[in-house]
Amino acid sequence: MFSTHAPYRRLAAMGLISSVLALFGCDQQKVDEAMKKAGEGARSVWNAVKPDSELFKGIVVGQSGEDDVRRQAGRPEIVWEEDNGARRLEYPRGPEGATTWMVTIGADGKVGAIEQVLTAENFARVHAGMSRDDIRRLLGKPTKVEAFALKKEEVWGYRWWESSQDKAFFNVHFDAAGKVTHTSRSDDPSKMQGG
Repeated sequence: MFSTHAPYRRLAAMGLISSVLALFGCDQQKVDEAMKKAGEGARSVWNAVKPDSELFKGIVVGQSGEDDVRRQAGRPEIVWEEDNGARRLEYPRGPEGATTWMVTIGADGKVGAIEQVLTAENFARVHAGMSRDDIRRLLGKPTKVEAFALKKEEVWGYRWWESSQDKAFFNVHFDAAGKVTHTSRSDDPSKMQGG
């Protein structure tokens, strides 16, 4: 019974957010006040659509803690535990977004780094033999996953800003054992549709 109401609650939360944005525009303080009153569901939806420029607003590397990040950016998609006691919080902005943010929380509990990981430099680090887990830790959640049964291949696609004007897909190809075989590039479908 609860599952049938979930889409309606999500739509209601999105309607509330639209109303808040229409009333207050870009006045972040008023938006934040309205969101506090709206509840957790509305905050979760707002964090999913919040512009990247607002996602970590007020978070200071070396001073802010994990609780500060979660208050500002919401719950991460996944938390990676590192061997050195650090934690990496993953914030993918897909499926339509073209950024994924990783926030490193040091063993001291403070933010050590905030980085956007869908970059040419990170893509260059992908090499044959890496596992799915290696790629997920490096690039985050893929925008799309496609399976090709005849080729016995799975392809993870990451939408990213190839230039300041154009989005594209960086694709990671895995064999049946889950190891990277190669990478490729493809146009963003919106470009092919004239968008």
